[in-house]
Amino acid sequence: MISSSTALAAPAIGAPGVSDLLREGREHYARGAFRQAITTFQDGLALAASIGASVDRVANLHAGLANAFMLCDDLASAAENYKAALRLAPHLVACWCNLGIVHQRGGMAQEAIALYLEALRRNPGHRPSRTNLVQALIATRQFAIARTLLLELLEETPGDAGLTGQLGKVAFELGEADEAIAHFERAIALAPDQAENFYWVGAIRQARGETDAAQAAYARAALAHPILCRPAITSPPAFRVLALFAPFVGNTPVEFLFKDCAYETNILSLLPASRPDAGALARGADIVVNLLSDADQGAEVLPLAVALAEALGKPVVNDPVKVMRTTRDATAAVLAGIDGCRVPRTIRIAAGQALPASADLAYPVLARQAGTHGGDVFEKLDDDKALTAFLAEHAEHGRYVIEYLDYRSVDGFFRKYRFLFVGEEILPYHLAIGDDWKLHRDSTEMGRHAWMQQEEERFLRDPGEVFGAAQFEALRTIRNRIGLDYFGIDCGLDRDGRIVVFEVNASMLVHDQNPEFPYKDPYIRRIKTAFDAMLAHVARGS
Repeated sequence: MISSSTALAAPAIGAPGVSDLLREGREHYARGAFRQAITTFQDGLALAASIGASVDRVANLHAGLANAFMLCDDLASAAENYKAALRLAPHLVACWCNLGIVHQRGGMAQEAIALYLEALRRNPGHRPSRTNLVQALIATRQFAIARTLLLELLEETPGDAGLTGQLGKVAFELGEADEAIAHFERAIALAPDQAENFYWVGAIRQARGETDAAQAAYARAALAHPILCRPAITSPPAFRVLALFAPFVGNTPVEFLFKDCAYETNILSLLPASRPDAGALARGADIVVNLLSDADQGAEVLPLAVALAEALGKPVVNDPVKVMRTTRDATAAVLAGIDGCRVPRTIRIAAGQALPASADLAYPVLARQAGTHGGDVFEKLDDDKALTAFLAEHAEHGRYVIEYLDYRSVDGFFRKYRFLFVGEEILPYHLAIGDDWKLHRDSTEMGRHAWMQQEEERFLRDPGEVFGAAQFEALRTIRNRIGLDYFGIDCGLDRDGRIVVFEVNASMLVHDQNPEFPYKDPYIRRIKTAFDAMLAHVARGS
């Protein structure tokens, strides 16, 4: 309660009252003066506490203050004030919804779902709660339920291009590629100014192996929307990022990293024929983030990124010149000789060429197509015959032949660790445990074994329990030799405790959709926090 049994001081004659401060705070908020709004709402709360005020007025002051805090990216203060408003006035449906947004932006999508449902219990037709619930369901991979809600919303507003695009994303996640493309094409027809839908069509066709159709879709997307703009969640943005992206080649996955940012992000699509206006681009950017990450796939476009980055004259994160030096064979050469680190000998064979006679292999060996990741076109081969057949089958592509290093643990399981190098930080991302040498986190049975999950959680909580001082020194040496600002390593440990390097590049996937493994969430959020801080540090130095 705001009232008190003690005598209350009367406000000074002519001083603004609580209602005046509530109105002024809302006016500041409406014109984007969020810091002024915060001060005014706080003044209103102080006055309300001193003279007594109606519960509804105080609740609205807390709600307004929470809204302003959220747009200043102060989620903790926003949550505190939404809760204060709801304690006083639980009928404020918008506060339940906005508190859900705070939780969702903080990586707590499941908790956000409960808050959206509470808002809808009080007002079943509250559209912001319904649309935000869709986002939270997608974040927790509850795609079938999300589709049902999207279809209901689209019955009410069939011309909503944003919801139609969301339905396309859900259909893709449910494995319905044709339906997904149809939804995205409809979204494009409804709102050709929404750039993301164009790129989704290209991405889906690429994933289906429809090379010509994918290239045409990306070309159409780049022609219609060469820049994909993602506004900051704060106003004004802390700084402006120009991200260089190349359709149809390997790029750093940033769907999670570029989500809910205090900085504005403009993603420029580079095609081999692109000739962007560096002067115009430089005026709208404080820093450049190069997303081209695969030196094999991007061989044709990376020189364009190099030239553009130099012409822009801005600080560059992940210099494309350095990315060009991260082919698997070049990485193996630069990491050779690190104490406590085993780097497999790696031979690159160009398209159309045969294995050099001087290769002098010891079997088994690993062979893979250049430019592939995640275990695709990647085999362990036991003799010359099998290797010759593999190389012949994929002769139209570059190929790698890689020394096989056994990294099986003493308990018979294989363990693959992933770290992310973010500026000066080395952060754990996941541990995959399985009974086969070719480990991919999503194909393991870790969802069925509590002991595996517990071991992964211990690694994430304290990687120093697994990687000691000498091993972290080796990781720091790897970071320094590679020289990128953001990249990852997949590695194992042999029975002597030496790091076995599998892959080092900036193409490592980091995402926050782990509903089966909620213990991972705080450690994954830490990677995004470090990424945002690293960009802010670069921007401050510009």
